[in-house]
Amino acid sequence: MNAFIAENLAQVHAHIEAACQAAGRPASSVQLLAVSKTWGPDAVRAAHTAGQTAFGENYIQEAVDKIDALRDLPLVWHCIGPIQSNKTRLVAEHFDWVHSIDRFKIAQRLSEQRPDHLPPLQVCIQVNVDGGANKSGVSPQELPALAQAVAALPRLQLRGLMTIPEPAETEAQMRAVHREAKDLFDSLRARGLPLDTLSMGMSADMSAAIAEGSTMVRVGTAIFGQR
Repeated sequence: MNAFIAENLAQVHAHIEAACQAAGRPASSVQLLAVSKTWGPDAVRAAHTAGQTAFGENYIQEAVDKIDALRDLPLVWHCIGPIQSNKTRLVAEHFDWVHSIDRFKIAQRLSEQRPDHLPPLQVCIQVNVDGGANKSGVSPQELPALAQAVAALPRLQLRGLMTIPEPAETEAQMRAVHREAKDLFDSLRARGLPLDTLSMGMSADMSAAIAEGSTMVRVGTAIFGQR
């Protein structure tokens, strides 16, 4: 398993570097988030041995069990899945980042439940940039008000936006949707919000996302294999 995951990680980093070079960006401007949902602690350990430290999880209880099993490693845990109100305390107590805030109630509960001994929870707002009917996320129209409200919460630090657009058929279509997200990101920065993170792009659309300004790509299967 270790060699398999290490080789896959090297290939993903090469892909990121090539996409950054094509976009005229330094490879260091894009962080790789390894999506480890449904994979056990051994797979995460193997990825850490190969140099990966940031991991994304969708299923909260599964993630909490994994986090507890891996407390001996210096890992950074990102919640990238939807959060129900009854799970906010678990997220606030165990994760370092949340990408999937889509309404103020969830953000408020996370802030209230973040333990005082931990640093502020780093958060992104999930925006449904292309209006996908089956996707979570705040609409572009509602985004500015939510961003200002989240930024004012005391135990959260608003870092940026996250998107999961609908699949597109062509590179041009992928880039167009990602460009819209980057425009929203830039508009919030122009309003004075000190954002630095655009969590955008997965295995299928990584190059298009990087070309349009992504700073963090979320990759699972290309690292860990088919589930």
